[in-house]
Amino acid sequence: MSATRQGVDAFALQLMVLLCGIWGLQQVGIKLAAPDMAPLLQVGLRSGIAAVLVALFMLWRRQPLALGDGTLRAGLLVGALFALEFFFVAEGLRHSSAAHIVVLLYTAPIFAALGLHWRVPSERLRRLQWLGIVLAFAGIILAFAGGLLGQQLSPGMLLGDLYGLLAGMSWGALTVSVRCSRLSEAPAAKTLLFQLICGCLLLLPLAWLGGQTEVVRLTPLVWGNLLFQGVVVAFASYLVWFWLLRRYLASGLGVFSFMTPLFGVCFGVLLLGERIDALFIGGGLLVLFGISLVSADAWWRRLLS
Repeated sequence: MSATRQGVDAFALQLMVLLCGIWGLQQVGIKLAAPDMAPLLQVGLRSGIAAVLVALFMLWRRQPLALGDGTLRAGLLVGALFALEFFFVAEGLRHSSAAHIVVLLYTAPIFAALGLHWRVPSERLRRLQWLGIVLAFAGIILAFAGGLLGQQLSPGMLLGDLYGLLAGMSWGALTVSVRCSRLSEAPAAKTLLFQLICGCLLLLPLAWLGGQTEVVRLTPLVWGNLLFQGVVVAFASYLVWFWLLRRYLASGLGVFSFMTPLFGVCFGVLLLGERIDALFIGGGLLVLFGISLVSADAWWRRLLS
């Protein structure tokens, strides 16, 4: 299959722009609907909606749902990490801006690269990638320091930003867990189904225990957001992404995926009226540049050669 993968063409580019726009909008959508439904309840329900759709998709494609292939333990671990990631995302959105959360969430490739460096010999980091890690962490420090120096971040917003960073770490750990287990050879839909089922089963009780199910107003915005999150984001967009990965070079696609945080920041400003200070913008761009050096190392080496 890898021999048939091709470079990114105009069709793949258009799909990547669409996907990045969708992914950049998801945190903003959750934040928009938060006054009527708590973020944690939203992400738990969207996981349940998407899990049903993925299961139906697998039955339609006659893909095996059996657990006797040794993927159960890894699937439960990956599912728990998925739930942890979106627990931090949801809690982060309660305290911080959607723009901050989407940038900090996308530090995940840095943590994944560090984990794979220690776990997988073939994934050892090169000098250019180490430079990217240093730049990304410098960007994180700059983004946090900007609010502190300008006294624009309340303790609650700092806590929210910390949740966003922890979400990125959880996503990075999830990537390492998939790569280092039998799930790396399992169908992508099955791996996604593990995550969605665990996300639903773990996040909904946490929302109830945290008192986040007490205020629920099923407004048109809430219904629309749940359908968008469950059907478009967690189901359709991920399947399209996996389809692209089977047909195009991952390094080429990865370069364009860095548009997601940029879309997220723009949507946060336009739809939520969020204000972003100059130091956070500088720190965010430094993070994205560092991540691109890590995740698209081969592309950068070809460009600089």
